[in-house]
Order: sequence, then structure tokens, then C-alpha cells
Amino acid sequence: MAARDDAKLILIVDDETRMRRFMQMNLDLEGYRVIEASNGLEAINRVREDLPDLVLLDVMMPEMDGFEALGYIRETSTVPVIMLTVRDDESDKIKGLELGADDYVTKPFSPRELASRIKAVIRRTEMDSPSDKSLLVIDDHLQIDFNRRQVFVDGKEIKLRPTEYRLLYHLVNNAGYTLTHEMILSKVWGYEYREESQYVRLYITYLRQKIEPDPGNPHYILTERGVGYRFFDFNKNKVK
Repeated sequence: MAARDDAKLILIVDDETRMRRFMQMNLDLEGYRVIEASNGLEAINRVREDLPDLVLLDVMMPEMDGFEALGYIRETSTVPVIMLTVRDDESDKIKGLELGADDYVTKPFSPRELASRIKAVIRRTEMDSPSDKSLLVIDDHLQIDFNRRQVFVDGKEIKLRPTEYRLLYHLVNNAGYTLTHEMILSKVWGYEYREESQYVRLYITYLRQKIEPDPGNPHYILTERGVGYRFFDFNKNKVK
């Protein structure tokens, strides 16, 4: 059965033909449209020309590995990227996330696991407009317009990745209340990620680097040690 014309377009990047066929067959069954690339350079061009909704990017490829390809992709695109690797190495996972990957799946994986991860990542990128306010003024330093997906620091717009937007949204809309690691993982990444606590730490760091005047001494995103994180209650002292 052919995928619908409005189905999500997935780019598979892997130098092994057999692996590409395996993933394509299963993604076809899930109703996705699929395109392929056999190396990093081809992947970069296909992202630019075909504008996929998500990229499955193998790490271990000759000439240009997945990390290098991801670096080039992130120069021009915020397309969600799931890294694929045969190495279950924590340092590799962190490296991929720091370069801008949205998730990491270790080979071998089941079709069900891959489909679940793809759905979760796409769900995060399709965050509904969460606020009816045109502009949320935190203070003179930080303003947020969730409807337009814009964040302003000292009057200048900064770029956030989809997961960063979603994390910031949940923190801000629960300002003054501590969100546990499990709550954040469930709300931002999905139930499938309940064991991936390193994702929370990494993305909290990313947000602090982008919005805090002094990331090493955070003012907005506060750590509740052993529990989770809390966005400071910016409404507490405002005139009502």
C-alpha cells in the first residue's frame, strides 16, 4: 500500500544496503514515505533538496561519519535526527546529542522500537501552540512568544530546537513548581524515555546556555537536587 501524499517523509542514511531495505520495509508498513542516502554527503544534499520530516542517520560510515554529517546538517536545518549506531557507548550518545541529534538508537533494534522512537520525536516537533498570550514577558532580559516559537534574550531572538522549546514551555508553564526528572521526560520526550535521565540534564544545560545571563549561576532554571528542576516564579512579585 502506497503512503499518503501527506505522510511524513523519512530520510534513511546508512552505507549498508541491507539495513536501508530493512528500515524502508518497516517504515512503509508504518505509513511513512521513505527516501534514502548511502553516505554523509548524499544525506546533506537530500536534506537540503527533499526537506524530510525526520532523518535516521547511521554513525559508522566511511569517508564522512554520521557525526560529521550531522554537523553540516545542523548548519542549515533543524530537521529531527535520530542517530543509529552499533556502539552502545555513553560518550558517543552524548556527542551526538551535543551536536544536535534528537535521539539515539543502538543496533540491533526491533522495528517496534524504531517506530516508537520516530513517533516520539515527531510528536515533540509538533508542539501545539501552548499559550493564548502573544508575548510572555519574564523580565527585562527574557521574553517568550510560544505561539510564534520565538525567544528573546536582551531583545535579540535566539534559536531553540523543537525539544528545547517543548522543555522551556513545560518549565515556564509550571513556574514555581518543581518538575521531577520523570515528569519532564514524560511531558517532553514521552513515556518511552522514562529511563533516559541524561537527556534532561543535557537539555537543561542547553537551555541555560541560551537564556541565562550566567549559565553557571542560573537565575531562571533552578536545580532541586535529587528531585528535578524548577523555573523561578516570575509571577510572584508582579502587580495583579
